[in-house]
Amino acid sequence: MSEAAHARIAPPAFLAEPAPAAVLAALPGSRAVGGCVRDALAGVAVHDVDVAAPLPPEAIAERLKAAGLKVFETGLAHGTVTAVLGGQPVEVTALRRDVATDGRHAEVAWTTDWAEDAARRDFTINAMSCDGEGRLWDYFGGRADLAAGQVRFVGDAATRLAEDYLRALRFFRFWARYGRGAPDAEAVAAIRGAVEGLARRIAVERVWMEIKRLLEAADPVAALRLMEETGIRAAVLPEGADPASLAAGLARGLPRDPVLRLAVLVPAGAADRHLPSRLRWSREEAGQYAAARDTARIRGALDEAALRRLLADHKLPRLLDATWVAESRGEPGDWPGLRARLGAMPVPAFPLRGQDAIDLGHRPDARIGQAMKAVRGWWIEGGCVAGRADCLARLAALLERSGAADGPAAPEGKNPGS
Repeated sequence: MSEAAHARIAPPAFLAEPAPAAVLAALPGSRAVGGCVRDALAGVAVHDVDVAAPLPPEAIAERLKAAGLKVFETGLAHGTVTAVLGGQPVEVTALRRDVATDGRHAEVAWTTDWAEDAARRDFTINAMSCDGEGRLWDYFGGRADLAAGQVRFVGDAATRLAEDYLRALRFFRFWARYGRGAPDAEAVAAIRGAVEGLARRIAVERVWMEIKRLLEAADPVAALRLMEETGIRAAVLPEGADPASLAAGLARGLPRDPVLRLAVLVPAGAADRHLPSRLRWSREEAGQYAAARDTARIRGALDEAALRRLLADHKLPRLLDATWVAESRGEPGDWPGLRARLGAMPVPAFPLRGQDAIDLGHRPDARIGQAMKAVRGWWIEGGCVAGRADCLARLAALLERSGAADGPAAPEGKNPGS
């Protein structure tokens, strides 16, 4: 362990913001820690501010409240509270040391030893701390590693992984963002030995969170290929991976949307039907993934009427996602041109609503919903150009013919837009 205590840097700008400044003032001896210090040194935007203090968590909470900050005991059992001032949150944690670990969770005790707290962190670049005057503490050479593009575990890599196997995935996320040159050999060897522990001990929600953050990197392809070599990819994404397609998409400007990028990464034809449920995705994420993978509906010559039908039946972002997947895979088509056409076209709006049927004198019942669905289908089939008057006439005819209990029977007649 090497300590560069009191090394001077320009005080990071984020520490002068009202909430972090108030927290540091309320807790003498406290410092900003972890990712915010790393990103300030790397010259990238700081989004989340973490502060540590050599005090028990209850004392931290009392002092913050006395200073007029709102305090939420978000993780008091783990030594963490969230202080809020002016709508800006700052996570504040007591200095800790590990008493026992089981591969995912740790039993901790409070300490006043900053080096001891730094020694329990994952990577050297995340183990630095800084106070409001610009004094930097770097116990494990994180500043030099950051400058060299190296991602190294603090201390023994195998020990850090045995404490928390999720760190194997975190390595690839940080390598994608900060790594340059050859990856740290000790880290790679230890990760190869941690595959079983990662697959066995880590909840899929945490796995997806790390994959998501990895895919949000500007270019995660090298990290993904390293995941393949170490066996981690097969453990966390058994559906398969096609980094070449992702690289092709990135070269064409593929957006930093992790669900879209995963839709590109998983090979075409992969057995991925259960992927959304396996990763316990939200309904929105599952729907986005399925729509992005369904490139069949956007293939071929699409005239203006066909585009209007697509826009009426599908959300524009999901159609655009499908064009990115098709282009990244090398499917034939003018995908940039199609995106431009879709983006320039107004989204057709069906001109009726359920109240229109009631205004025609019909009681609200199942027939109205059936008739509205039939009229909307007729409107879409005709290219979404039939106006309100034509749609209203169609609705009236359907309801009249449906009778008291029978389902709607479509009258003969040509859609004026077909």
